[in-house]
Formats: sequence, C-alpha cells, structure tokens
Amino acid sequence: MDPHGGHYLNKSAVLSGLGIARICQLLLGCTTMSLVSHSAGFKADYGVYCMFVWCFCFAVTLVVFTMDVTRLHGCVPISWDNFTVSFAMLATLMYITASVVYPVYFLSNECPSEGCETRDYRIAVTVCSSVCCFAYGAEVFLTRAKPGNVVGYMATLSGLLKVVQAFVACIIFGALANDSEYNRHIPTQYCVVVYSLCFSVTVLVVAATVSGRTAALRFPFDRFVVIYTFVAMLLYLSAAVIWPVFSFDRKYGTPGRPYNCPRGQCPWDSKLVVAVFTQVNLILYFSDLVYSQRIRFVSHSV
Repeated sequence: MDPHGGHYLNKSAVLSGLGIARICQLLLGCTTMSLVSHSAGFKADYGVYCMFVWCFCFAVTLVVFTMDVTRLHGCVPISWDNFTVSFAMLATLMYITASVVYPVYFLSNECPSEGCETRDYRIAVTVCSSVCCFAYGAEVFLTRAKPGNVVGYMATLSGLLKVVQAFVACIIFGALANDSEYNRHIPTQYCVVVYSLCFSVTVLVVAATVSGRTAALRFPFDRFVVIYTFVAMLLYLSAAVIWPVFSFDRKYGTPGRPYNCPRGQCPWDSKLVVAVFTQVNLILYFSDLVYSQRIRFVSHSV
C-alpha cells in the first residue's frame, strides 16, 4: 500500500476493457512473431518491415502495459494519455500495412518450395496479424475523446488524424525512395519539399503534445495547429495537382504503365502510389481542418 492508501498495482489496467485489449495485443503479437520465427519465415525488405512492425509494437505495448499496471507512468515526464493513444493509432496503421504486405509477398495458392506446412504457417501469421489490428483499434476506440470528458489533444479526432497524416507521409517517402524519378522535374521536387515540410511540422505537433510542454510555449498552440493545418491543406492541394501532371501527362511522363516494368521496381508504380496517397493526405488535412473548428483541447499534460 502507498502512503495515501492506494495499491501499488493498478488492477483496472488488467481488468478493464483497455487492459483486455492490451493483453490481446501482447498475445497476438507474441503468437505472430513465434509463427514467423518457427516456420513461416520472412525475407527481403518487405519481410523485414513486417517483422519490425510486430517486434516494435509488441515491445512498446509490453512497456505501456507494465507501466500502467505498476503505476510507474507517473514518473515519466510526458503526457501519458496522449502518448498511449498516439501509439495505439500508429500501431493500428502499422499492423494494417503488415497484414496486407505479408500475404501479398509471401502467400500464394501453390505451396512454396519449403512445403505446404510453411504456407499454413503464413496463413496463420496473416490471420493473427489481421486480428491484432482490431485489438489496437479497440484501444483507440476506448481512449478516444468522448463528449463531456476532458482529454488531451491526441485523443481527439484531430489528434488521431495527425498520426495518420504522418504515417501516410511515410508511405509517400517510401514510394519516392523506390526509384520514383522525382528529381527529373523541378515541380516534382517542389512536391517532395511539400511532403517533407508537412511531415516535419506534423511530427513536431505530435511530439510537443505528447511531451506535455505545449502550455510552456509563448504562443497559443491550438491556434497555431489550426493555421498550420490550413496551410498544409493548401500545400497538399498544390501537390495533388502538380504531381499527377508531371508524372502521367504525355508531355512529361507516361499515362499508362509500361509493359517492360518489373513488379516492385517500376518507377510508374511508385509515381502512382505517391499520387494516390497525396490525395489521401489532402482529404485527411481537410477533414482535420473542418473538425479542428469544433474543438478546444487541453494543452497541458493529461
């Protein structure tokens, strides 16, 4: 017992809906890693990425769960609630991509050279990874902002959208790095500047909120976030127009996918991914701007 009469261990961190969701995350994450290590296997950059997702999310979830159960999160100089909901949102997105990437590159109707047992293990990995998406999504659902409750900014829809925007930007960067030929035209280089600038500021907004130091800033943080979101929407709007023109117009690029383009190593595919996710982020920033007009968030540690 502590001096105030409370228990050292936090039972609600285990017995609550949030605790059950995190236990499911740990069980499914451990099962997925065990199946991959035992027989399913992974290789190449795509496999390494999937394994990184499962290991990273498991490790952070274990730390979060342990800190909540032992109440040690009070000793960490960050806004704990903002951190946990941000991580849950990020983990949901990472698990979704891993659950799509792994079966695309490692599953087929025919048995691999390693045997049909390996295919069965890979099916099990895909199922466990997919189910774990819902476990992390459940945590986001349970910790999101609800009417009448005082919450941190990251628990609001606007805060969650910031995490999604940053994640989508990472997908864009991955496609740009995969031989997208963005340096062939100055306008496409401008688009890369737009993606980098918006990503950097978005990450800074999330980091400042999670650190719980926004109240110490010498300017109204909530107003800055709204103004930045408006500017980012305009920048993405320009990129959403410029990138497709200089990538798929006959004068500057190729409208259709070339026949001699190998899968996974085709600049046209990378350009298409960038174009699609630029539109996605434009919608996200617009939705963020609309929602941010309706909320006021707590700018100190919650």
